[in-house]
Amino acid sequence: MKLLLFSMLMSVFPVASVMAQPEPPSPRPASGPLSPKTTEVMVILTAKDGVTRQQIMKVMPAEIRATVKLYLDGKIRQWYSRGDGRGVIVFIDAKTIDEARALIDAMPLSKEELADHVYIPVGPLMPLSGLIAEPSRQ
Repeated sequence: MKLLLFSMLMSVFPVASVMAQPEPPSPRPASGPLSPKTTEVMVILTAKDGVTRQQIMKVMPAEIRATVKLYLDGKIRQWYSRGDGRGVIVFIDAKTIDEARALIDAMPLSKEELADHVYIPVGPLMPLSGLIAEPSRQ
């Protein structure tokens, strides 16, 4: 049953994307596909090349306290360990990468320049808008 539901949903996404268009699809502008409104920024943190476990562990108590404070302040919505053990992923309550970067740059691992960061703005799944759009009348 779950497999059937998943298959149906996956087949609807391309259709929903087309249905959301008011008229027949026109060529995309040079700026690329429609982007969702940014509601969070996913930040992937990994140790910089050459940084040792001992260097990380020396800063870790302060990093944990700072992370918990951001979580309790509502700035970190979710946090995860990477499955490969190479770092963490946090979802920051931010509308821009610059806003998320300001929070991460204030963290101990960042101040000590021990971590690399990848910032990815995320938002609502845009093809879903086609599921709630009114059918066009001709």
